[in-house]
Amino acid sequence: MSVSLDSLASGRRAVNRKNNRDAILDAARDVFAEIGYGGTTVRDIIRRTNLASGTFYNYFDSKEAVFNALSEEIGTELRQLLRDVRQRATSFDGFIEAMFLTYFSYYANNRENYMLTRSNRGRDGMNEVMQGPQVHAGFAELSDDIRQAIAEGVIPQLDVEFLTASLGGVAFSILDEMMEREPLDPEAAEQFATLLSMTGVRGNGG
Repeated sequence: MSVSLDSLASGRRAVNRKNNRDAILDAARDVFAEIGYGGTTVRDIIRRTNLASGTFYNYFDSKEAVFNALSEEIGTELRQLLRDVRQRATSFDGFIEAMFLTYFSYYANNRENYMLTRSNRGRDGMNEVMQGPQVHAGFAELSDDIRQAIAEGVIPQLDVEFLTASLGGVAFSILDEMMEREPLDPEAAEQFATLLSMTGVRGNGG
């Protein structure tokens, strides 16, 4: 079956559009990580690409739109990794260990994503360490996974909201400390976070 010229041209345009969008996102990831969200301009992003300035606006209408697209990409990827390991856990310890190790390892292996995420803190004069749609979605999924694990007897009967908040707080706080160290050691971060979390829970009769 022959392929029409129109089909070939349409396919090339689709590939070109994807390549352009990816180029903008890659450039923006680097710029946000290097100079922060507040200091970044659309011009800074365009300068890191080989695209004409007008091309940017065919895909995004602002630096915020690019930032949101990157945040969604990172959040979707990380949240899926976390859900996979949590839902495979067969013990409370395994649930906590796998979750922390996956979380810390992801950012240790993707430092630019951590720097991009951190660059969002302080936007509009707010501390957004544990804010934003991706964080809220991640907390909701963690709560769901905890409820499921409790129902299956993997996790003891504990307050789901308190456990979700405490695990999230420990993860965020230790991540920042880990990322300041050289060499990065996600295993050490996981071990400390797990010990801190499990000792506290068990000390409370869990």
